[in-house]
Amino acid sequence: MQIFGVDIGGSGIKGAPVDLDKGDLAAERFKVLTPHPSTPDSVADGVRQVVEHFGWTGPVGLTFPGVITGGSTVRTAANVDKDWVDTDARALFSERLGGLPATVVNDADAAGVAEMRFGAGKDRMGTVILLTFGTGIGSALFIDGKLVPNTELGHLELHGHDAEKRASSKAKDDGELTWEHWAHRVQKYLAHVEMLFSPELIVIGGGVSRKAQKFLPFIEGIQAEIVPAQLQNNAGIVGAAMHAAES
Repeated sequence: MQIFGVDIGGSGIKGAPVDLDKGDLAAERFKVLTPHPSTPDSVADGVRQVVEHFGWTGPVGLTFPGVITGGSTVRTAANVDKDWVDTDARALFSERLGGLPATVVNDADAAGVAEMRFGAGKDRMGTVILLTFGTGIGSALFIDGKLVPNTELGHLELHGHDAEKRASSKAKDDGELTWEHWAHRVQKYLAHVEMLFSPELIVIGGGVSRKAQKFLPFIEGIQAEIVPAQLQNNAGIVGAAMHAAES
């Protein structure tokens, strides 16, 4: 069974058909840059470009980098245009895609669900947290395999700032930090998350998951097992498709 998944981020919009039996992309993903300003209309146009690239005519699952309530309404927009707040995202995307059925879910929640089904969290019980490091920091919290949605742990306070302002991969790039220096910031953030939730497993997702060997060796003093996401930066696309299939 194939469903189309789209992962909307602060820097890029990427998508592909997903083979839901394998939990993997059924074709090479296609990506466009997230427009600036990243208004609802301009992002919806980017989504249409990605979907039309494949000539897709079936259901589409989408992720969004913010809190989604009621399966459709955007409540926060930390890394995209503030006009997104209170937008009915599902209706917007369905209309822009010519009436195709659309579903919307928090981006990190989607990545987490995919990792729990097909990746690093498969068959893991207890408390598992997936953290995506990108333009911001997304989070997905699971208790015995069940998702606690919209946790947004990237906005925990760390040294007087939103944690994602200090420890996201964007913060690394903007500050021209070495992998070691950035790893020390991530370590402080993980210690804070561990103090609050005592997870057995922390899965590191986002684009940096492909380069885990460059920073994980520098992270010390965390009791939880820390592993990179097995689906890497495709987890959001896979999770978006899973969500569409189950909606």
